[in-house]
Amino acid sequence: MPELSPRRRLLVLAICCMSLLIVSLDNTVLNVALPSLQRDLHASTAGLQWTIDAYTLVLASLLMLAGSTADRIGRKRVFMAGLVVFTLGSVLCSLAPSLEALVVFRMVQAVGGSMLNPVAMSIITNTFTDPRERARAIGAWGAVVGLSMAAGPLIGGLLVDSVGWRSIFWINLPVGLAALVLTLRFVPESRAPEARRADPVGQLLVIVLFGSLTYAIIEAPHVALSATAPFALLSLAALTALLIYESRRHEPLIDLRFFRSAPFSGATVIAVSAFAALGGFLFLSTLYLQNVRGLSALDAGLWMLPMAVPTFLCAPLSGRLVGSRGPRVPLLVAGGALTVSGLLFALFEAETSDVTLFTGYVLFGVGFGFVNAPITNTAVSGMPRAQAGVAAAVASTSRQLGQALGVAVVGAVLAAGVGSSSYAESFVSAARPGWWILTACGLAVLVVGAVTSGRWARATALRTAERLESAEIREAAGVEA
Repeated sequence: MPELSPRRRLLVLAICCMSLLIVSLDNTVLNVALPSLQRDLHASTAGLQWTIDAYTLVLASLLMLAGSTADRIGRKRVFMAGLVVFTLGSVLCSLAPSLEALVVFRMVQAVGGSMLNPVAMSIITNTFTDPRERARAIGAWGAVVGLSMAAGPLIGGLLVDSVGWRSIFWINLPVGLAALVLTLRFVPESRAPEARRADPVGQLLVIVLFGSLTYAIIEAPHVALSATAPFALLSLAALTALLIYESRRHEPLIDLRFFRSAPFSGATVIAVSAFAALGGFLFLSTLYLQNVRGLSALDAGLWMLPMAVPTFLCAPLSGRLVGSRGPRVPLLVAGGALTVSGLLFALFEAETSDVTLFTGYVLFGVGFGFVNAPITNTAVSGMPRAQAGVAAAVASTSRQLGQALGVAVVGAVLAAGVGSSSYAESFVSAARPGWWILTACGLAVLVVGAVTSGRWARATALRTAERLESAEIREAAGVEA
């Protein structure tokens, strides 16, 4: 990629952030619309879980393929294809005649979304080569998540109350088309120096692993154990086969050597934990505010602001701290805030009081605002630039997998505990195990962040990067010879 002027670099960052905005906005808007969608399409709790997890599962399954493909054939080309497919999927979702059709069209959206975020992050990484500038750019990127969380519930609530839940997908059209035109005009093409070959076997194993595991979790409360156990065993077999196959492949879909770096491994665990907390938190909060408190979609969206605004404000601060002091402080703040927020709900039933509900939302927003920048920066900073797309895709995959698992596990716990006689009365007690799960996720962020951000961990990252670069040099020399 040619060296760009400061203004051009900022423009590229803005275009990439537009893609993140529509993908993130889509999730937050949909959460606010879940109760309305549930009534119109007669969806069960499991059906609501699938409207979210069908998207995140496909996204998680294809992100690594999209990252490596973009490194091979061109990041701009794949990014533009993603914008087209995502926008088309949004149109189809707005026309879905049934819950089953909506789930399928959400999967179409996800195919496009898989070509956006990891590829955009790879473009940013190769555009901002200075570590401090890159950390600030990633902080701005993380702030867009906060912006989507702030604007999504409000926009979604207003659209659902005034037009209907189908209109929430319309907002992707102008943003997607504008991003497509701007990308064509201003984003330069780039690709990795050495093309990576496709790994269809590894890709299939990832799809089987994620799909079978999520199905077993979501359907467990609704069907007999004999019906879900085979899927759980299938996910275990797929994981075992994936680890064996990828370790022996010359150019794997998932380069297991990345995980020799303690910060990279830690970032993966933190991403899964933090986004599992986010998925479960939004799922429980939306259903509680509308189905138990009886709030409208717009009022529920307003109640989300105490969580969304701190996320928006803390994300750029976290990026600056990562650039100046490293990831340790942001990760400790994030883990501590997420843990305390979860404890408020798990121990003190924070949702039953306005004051504690507000406090719990603020703490969660602070924690989530601080966690995103260190995840991304740690994932890509210790890797050779040629592997930026794959490394960013692994981090993005961890986020989406975490969110899918959070919705699946927390939703399954809720479905198993809610009584058939009085949904509102049984919700708080049924949600209690879910809040404990979210507390454990926050504690995992705190502990893993503290352990993998120390000096010894950075040393493992340096050794891993040196080995990867040496391997690339040897492979290139072998090709030339």
